[in-house]
Amino acid sequence: MIPIRYVEPVFRPPSEAESLILPVTDGCSWNKCTFCEMYTAPQKAFRARDEAEVLESLRLTGERYGEQIRRVFLADGDALVLPTRRLLTVLDAIRTHLPAVRRISSYCLPRNLRRKSQQEIDELAAAGLKMVYVGAESGDDAVLAAVHKGETFETTREALDKLGAAGITRSVMLLNGLGGRALSAQHAAHSARLINATQPEYLATLVVSFPQGEARLRAGFPGWEPLSQHELFVEMETLLRGLELKRTVFRSDHASNWLVLKGTLGADKEKLLAQVRQALSGQAALRPAWARGL
Repeated sequence: MIPIRYVEPVFRPPSEAESLILPVTDGCSWNKCTFCEMYTAPQKAFRARDEAEVLESLRLTGERYGEQIRRVFLADGDALVLPTRRLLTVLDAIRTHLPAVRRISSYCLPRNLRRKSQQEIDELAAAGLKMVYVGAESGDDAVLAAVHKGETFETTREALDKLGAAGITRSVMLLNGLGGRALSAQHAAHSARLINATQPEYLATLVVSFPQGEARLRAGFPGWEPLSQHELFVEMETLLRGLELKRTVFRSDHASNWLVLKGTLGADKEKLLAQVRQALSGQAALRPAWARGL
């Protein structure tokens, strides 16, 4: 049994399935995004973990599994909200107690990097922070405001540029359908503009969903209407068509996605567009003539 205290539910990116999950905070320091249900449970109220507890957990874990652990994911929602000194202390303890670790990663809210200088981010990279997952969600300011993201195109771009300058691998997530029908086109176009401006190493999309219902989102975005499967494909086509990337690994293979897409952009751009257009064509063939405007 791993000697770490977890507060359920625990979230991590799919690619961190084999990582040691090390909570340095509980919950999310922002936790106002109306599309997100991850940290709304009472026990997930935001707090920084006691530094002594984190360091002791690392020491005990190292005694038992020190030579077996290759990756560490700093949880919960935004570990980088912590002061740089505390983060450097944790990174140093990981090197000391888990000498086999080759990658340390975390989620990151762009807002947290506004408080950190480029020198601080460089120090985190030098201390072992290798990869950061940024939920950009959208590059459109109207969409971001409607869902209370607390970010803008520029704040997200600035954060991604700081991480890139430090040599930290960036994995960016966009939410297909987040703008609803009214803002779908600009959501896709401006998201492509954000990704083009920052050229992240990884890009993923998933379809926005609401297991607990849409009331929270609609409270601040009353005109929001979900996209049909066809409209989601159209939005994806708009996004892909607008992307001008050099070597970004692209994945749209989350369980929420109707169409699995995988490739490297820009090498596979035309292939991916062809897959989306084939899906759209197949849908059109199955729709009645009146729905196709005939």
